[in-house]
Amino acid sequence: MCGICGIFDPKFGPINPALLEGMTTAMTHRGPDGSGQYTSQGVGLGHRRLSIIDLDGGAQPIGNEDDSVQVVFNGEIYNYVELAEELEGKGHRFRTRSDTEVIVHAYEQWGTDCVTRFNGMFAFALWDGPRRELFLARDHLGIKPLYYTRVGNQLLFASEIKALLAHPGCTRDVDVHALGQLFTLRYVPSPDTLFLNIQKLPPAHWMVASARGIEIRRFWNWTPQIRERYNEGELIEEYQALVEDAVRLQMRSDVPVGLFLSSGIDSGALLATMRKHSNGPVHTFTIGFEEGEQTNETDDARAIAQRFGSDHEEMLLSPQHYEQYYSRYLWDLEEPVGNEPAAAFSFVSMLAQKKVKVVLCGQGADEPWAGYHRYIGVKLSRLYSRLPRVLTEKCFRPLVESMVKNERLRRGVVSLQESDVLTRFLKIYSFYNSDMKEKLFQPWLMQELTDGLVDARRSLGRLHGDVAHLDPLTQVLYIDTRASLPDELLMVSDKTAMASSLESRVPYLDYRIVEFIETLPPHLKLNGFCGKYLHKKAVQKWLPKKSVYVRKKGFANPMDKWLRGRMHGYVQQLLSSDSAVSTYFNPSYVRHLLAEHESGRQDYMRQIYLLISFELWHMQFMRRPAQTPAAFRQFEKQVTV
Repeated sequence: MCGICGIFDPKFGPINPALLEGMTTAMTHRGPDGSGQYTSQGVGLGHRRLSIIDLDGGAQPIGNEDDSVQVVFNGEIYNYVELAEELEGKGHRFRTRSDTEVIVHAYEQWGTDCVTRFNGMFAFALWDGPRRELFLARDHLGIKPLYYTRVGNQLLFASEIKALLAHPGCTRDVDVHALGQLFTLRYVPSPDTLFLNIQKLPPAHWMVASARGIEIRRFWNWTPQIRERYNEGELIEEYQALVEDAVRLQMRSDVPVGLFLSSGIDSGALLATMRKHSNGPVHTFTIGFEEGEQTNETDDARAIAQRFGSDHEEMLLSPQHYEQYYSRYLWDLEEPVGNEPAAAFSFVSMLAQKKVKVVLCGQGADEPWAGYHRYIGVKLSRLYSRLPRVLTEKCFRPLVESMVKNERLRRGVVSLQESDVLTRFLKIYSFYNSDMKEKLFQPWLMQELTDGLVDARRSLGRLHGDVAHLDPLTQVLYIDTRASLPDELLMVSDKTAMASSLESRVPYLDYRIVEFIETLPPHLKLNGFCGKYLHKKAVQKWLPKKSVYVRKKGFANPMDKWLRGRMHGYVQQLLSSDSAVSTYFNPSYVRHLLAEHESGRQDYMRQIYLLISFELWHMQFMRRPAQTPAAFRQFEKQVTV
């Protein structure tokens, strides 16, 4: 819901209204239903509105009773009805039925602690006139983005980087240290971005800016306490109740709510629960891929849709769709990632926005529940460490590295030898190991960078410190839920959905659900080699048992085939010697990666995709003025017909 931006001058000089308007206009796609600004000495707030709650009365900025406090807000406070009743009981008077106004009065009542009362996804900016302070906050799991930078004395903030770049004083330079992080973790961890001097407020943090300076604090300091006594049946019932309540709250809307439907159990369980709270059929949307017969979910998703009587739509994507879309892909994302299914969220969003303004999404169940194969390595590492070192170092590892094409398996085996949990975690993530990066990076870049694993440890060390006393699986799930999830997957889902003026909600990331999961013993998450153990038992309330234990697909695409075949020419041209890639990376090694993948000798699909993502980002933001969203609308019309 919406996009926000603003300017704060700690010397309380005048704010240029044309500049604020330009920043606001840069995010029109996030809020095509209206705009608003508030300016006072030293502060300007901008807002683009996507009308979802209180369609007639929810325009922003919104103030308190005497307008001395003003707020602009992106997201949803799902428990706003209950909070409004509580605040009215304490004497606060409301002018609207919007969740935005709840933020104003909650701040008046509880100060900066108001954020601990909110169940939702949010990034907001609140101007406290009497205190002359700007209060910024971002939700518990970082579902909604919030970026900031300094230009001279002024602090600029926005929901998207392109709004900051609308300021002529905001420079466009690559942060080479963040680039090293990108090629280690496949995303840039908070608070950094790939733009030099542009940062993101980390999840579960607030910022107060005043003439005294800037203060940033973490407000969600939850540390898991693992249950020692429990009844599995009671836990299942408790979890089911939490999921149902999260869906009930997140279906609060004055416009229709749909669902991104895959063939998996996460979105299937959401559909079953949504149907209970809907007066009519739920709108569901899914996508498939040409040459993706083994991974396509359209047939299975269609069967789930029929089971619950949804109004279902689907779309089949081709390499040509991707080549066309790539001209705007990184304009939407603003941050390159090594996540090849990311563009799929753009297409399903384009499909959905023709019918609805809001969708629920099954994201967020895998990280806390140990739903990915990489978490099995935590268990295997224990077994691996008991084997004779001569066997693992001299025989097994060299054999895998030389003969196995599957790069995920190679990464997994390399990581098994690490006794340190965080180092093993980072090696599982890194597409490019240290040897590959030495061959890939230009000499000048290697001189600028320190060891990528050292930097990554520094970035994720605080999170690891929270749970270092707990078991290894709990440690890696805790870090993943607070690092790769917001900085990669949630960033992708927010940006791609909002590019189509669509709000994506994630019920599994209700912070109450996350806290519940994180109290569970590890074997209730990863039982043997079965991830999401208790989750799967719980969703049998809504789905047939036979469909609960099928192989997970996600929005997987046949990108490896496309890179070898129908997209070969496009990729060769994109990563040619005169591209930005050659400035930072060794062209001969890039050609080597392409040739090895094309021949089938190696699977370098993910390494190549990360290079593609970086090149598209550099083309969009560094080599020429960024295009405006209007330039892409014709393509959007074509793919959604």
